[in-house]
Amino acid sequence: MSETFGQRLAAALETHGALCVGIDPHAALLSAWGLDATADGAREFGLRVVDAAAGRVGVVKPQVAFYERYGSRGFAALEDVMAAARAAGLLVVADAKRGDIGTTMEGYAHAWLEPGSPLEADAVTLTPYLGADSLRETLGLAVRHGKGAFVLTATSNPEARAVQSAIVDDALAVGDHEHVAARVAHDVNQANIGAPGALGPVGVVVGATVDRAAFGLGDVALAGMPILAPGFGAQGADPADLRRLFGYVAKAVVANESRSVLAVGPARLADRIEARADLYREALHG
Repeated sequence: MSETFGQRLAAALETHGALCVGIDPHAALLSAWGLDATADGAREFGLRVVDAAAGRVGVVKPQVAFYERYGSRGFAALEDVMAAARAAGLLVVADAKRGDIGTTMEGYAHAWLEPGSPLEADAVTLTPYLGADSLRETLGLAVRHGKGAFVLTATSNPEARAVQSAIVDDALAVGDHEHVAARVAHDVNQANIGAPGALGPVGVVVGATVDRAAFGLGDVALAGMPILAPGFGAQGADPADLRRLFGYVAKAVVANESRSVLAVGPARLADRIEARADLYREALHG
């Protein structure tokens, strides 16, 4: 049996550390890099990030929206960037935040997670707010194909807290009360049951700047799942905070940085990635 996404991710984190480099070619960064705000500029930007990241980190996360804005040419550029990243040995998390029901969700699943698809990634971000069952088939497809997923659970934008920290009081609630975020984590973790290795293929998105306890996301709730954590770098969390923020599950964290890395420009990018990656490794291993 081939390795699961969780096993491949665990190996990447052990080898390279927690840093995940975001590939976010928004217009201001393209201009700062001397590139046009076009699909060709976004392709060149992404390929330069891949070159700088290869061998220095284990994971990159292209933000799909910054390619989608250019239509079909943008998607073609994204295909090239993701293919180059995977060929360079990087795990690719497509930050697409897809979520729907029925055959529509099935279409998204095949687009991002089916081997051989033009948009094939190693994992994709998903939104669960049409109900956990809406993702069941997608998560099953991911597991069958050795792929992964990160499901939005407690995100770093403040306006999300009203929904994600709300209390669930139905018959399925765990304990006296259960937060929506904790229910999401519990439901999606079912897809990891029976998966080999210490880390399952299906994970959650938990912002580094949120109070996990306020969402019911203690170490037990997150155990065994990979955790994609935006909020490091420009958003305020520091690599040295990794253990304090994530405790027992810190070794499962994929710490995304985008602006704090990309803003230095292409000439200094590789050195910046190496320096930030070192900080995360030191935070875990001393």
